[in-house]
Amino acid sequence: MPPRVEDHIASSGGGMRRVDSEASFVSVPEDGPVKDYRDYRVRKSSLIGMVNWTHVFGTYLPLLLTMGVFVLIGLVIWQVVIDIVDKAGGDAANVLFSLDTVTLVFTAIKDLLLRVVDQFFHIRKEALFSPAVETTAVVLVVMAWLLRMDNPIYLLSFATFKAPDSWKVSQAQIVEMMRRQECFTEDSIGFMQRLLERSGTGQSTAWPPGIVQCLEDGKKTDRSMGASRKEAETVIFDIVENALRKANVGPKEIDVLVINCSLFSPTPSLCAMVISKFGLRGDVLSYNLSGMGCGASLISVDLAKNLLQRRRSGGKALVVSTEIITPNLYHGNERGFLLQNTLFRCGGAAMVLSNKWSDGRRAWYKLLHTVRVQGTSEDSYNCVYETEDKDGERGVRLSKEIVKVAGKCMEKNMTMLGPYVLPLSEQFKVVISLIARFATKSLKKTLGGGAANEKMAEKIPNIRPYVPDFKRGIDHFCIHAGGRAVIDGIEKNMKLELFHTEPSRMALLNYGNTSSSSIWYELEYIQEHQKTNPLKKGHRIMQVAFGSGFKCTSGVWLKL
Repeated sequence: MPPRVEDHIASSGGGMRRVDSEASFVSVPEDGPVKDYRDYRVRKSSLIGMVNWTHVFGTYLPLLLTMGVFVLIGLVIWQVVIDIVDKAGGDAANVLFSLDTVTLVFTAIKDLLLRVVDQFFHIRKEALFSPAVETTAVVLVVMAWLLRMDNPIYLLSFATFKAPDSWKVSQAQIVEMMRRQECFTEDSIGFMQRLLERSGTGQSTAWPPGIVQCLEDGKKTDRSMGASRKEAETVIFDIVENALRKANVGPKEIDVLVINCSLFSPTPSLCAMVISKFGLRGDVLSYNLSGMGCGASLISVDLAKNLLQRRRSGGKALVVSTEIITPNLYHGNERGFLLQNTLFRCGGAAMVLSNKWSDGRRAWYKLLHTVRVQGTSEDSYNCVYETEDKDGERGVRLSKEIVKVAGKCMEKNMTMLGPYVLPLSEQFKVVISLIARFATKSLKKTLGGGAANEKMAEKIPNIRPYVPDFKRGIDHFCIHAGGRAVIDGIEKNMKLELFHTEPSRMALLNYGNTSSSSIWYELEYIQEHQKTNPLKKGHRIMQVAFGSGFKCTSGVWLKL
């Protein structure tokens, strides 16, 4: 039997072997949930499958259009040559290949084009071209129109940060780091230790060197601006360099730069840091997003998409998602703040996007949809809140209402996303469910008066809302690795199988909660490691993340 996740968590030592999809998330009893995609039966939508392959084939349209133009030119030249041969008596031997002949061909082509223009303006009905030329021209016009209407966004590459071994610590070392801050009570230490044991994080996750150095005798934690910048430079420079290299894109080719980092926003900005380091162009459009929490990555992608689609000639965008831990360690003892000390880890991801037609054939994914839902209630605003505790220690407070708020936000997000990704049969079931619920509620209100009516109203069944089966339109799920409880809740509510949530659990185990970049560690796991549900061309991947404010963001990608 493959190794179980508990074995990995209980293993001693600072290093942990990166586990693959043979973990216990899919090793279950025979009478339990299915083991992998081969044991799972779901009726996929044929229409959505056809649409997916249409997107895949669409990446070859620019190549076909270019080839078609050359074919059209060849057909025109062939028609002119045939006309010249006919004028020479119909004997091709009488037409010698010479400079005069080539000049004659080009002159004939010029006259033919002038006749086309004259025919267009005078609306003559004389056929100047052969049926083959006219058919080719019509096909090329249709292909050009389709390309113009699509305006796609392609993901050329992405890269995630892999911390050096000197940054990695075990859960016991994390507890020891908390002790050496000399500010936590034994009750707080015990509380954080229990949180770690139940968190789903592994025994080799990354913390910044400014905090890890306190494990060395005689050294204290360095939370200075210099140490924070050092962490930011190490993470961001590494992922940007790798993403550009994978995409085979130079820094000067970047037209849009978007960086999101929620809690660390220095001056000059992180965007300025990247522009200076890599030598981006002076006219690059740069945007630094802060305070948007773990859901900011897809917001950054959406911003880059909107900026690229405004460029008529197309362009490329670099999106960076990270969180800097060094200056944000909480030093108080209020339990509402202590979770951030046990769950968040160092990490980051950089993505290279393009909306150029010519980049479709070498792209990894195509962006199909992005949806963002923002909560507007007081509970939504306060459930993740950066403030000081009663002793003046700064930190991020998580309220008890966060689960309810997150559930409502995700429900609204899935409601908005559903029409774009669900087959018509699932949408029909949702509509029928809403009508039935509305009808029963109205009937109960109508029968509200009188004892007899109340008894009749009690006999009317309560119809539960229908939860659509997103598995019929989505092949892979990247759920924000906000914690084991978050993954468990979404798995239960969306009726996902274990191999659907395996990428999220493995990202949490291997890297911890890396904030906004966690969904990219999950996509990387699906792309490179998962065996229980292997990624194939034409598959759809849905990313879901949550952020302060409170917001839920989602995005759907198509594997090319």
